[in-house]
Amino acid sequence: MAAVSDEIVQLVTGEPLMAHLATCSDGRPHVAPVWYDYDEDADVVEVLTAGRKLANVKSNPRVALSIQKDVDGEARWRVTMLGTATIVEDDEATREATRRITEKYDAGEEKWPENELVRISIGTATSEVY
Repeated sequence: MAAVSDEIVQLVTGEPLMAHLATCSDGRPHVAPVWYDYDEDADVVEVLTAGRKLANVKSNPRVALSIQKDVDGEARWRVTMLGTATIVEDDEATREATRRITEKYDAGEEKWPENELVRISIGTATSEVY
């Protein structure tokens, strides 16, 4: 059974919202905004990242991801996902994810070439609609 309900899939696959990826290393949490793509067939979230987030995933693959929709400063809904991140070392998969994600956010594929593909297998997901 998928960890992500149909309601959550509808929320997170709509417009290009910013997600916040929480990682942790050496007992210190780190939260940073990321662009993402949810792959419903594989029940994974894909992000492209580098730097501290990537280093933290390498040392501790347990992560959290939150996505929230606001209108005029008012929250409309929120989704929180907990999962396990895997760094994908496949050039073709990274190119394809880069194309999908940058297209979703209306950016060029050449942006941030140092980013690596991280897939997050979702263990649990919760939502709150206001």
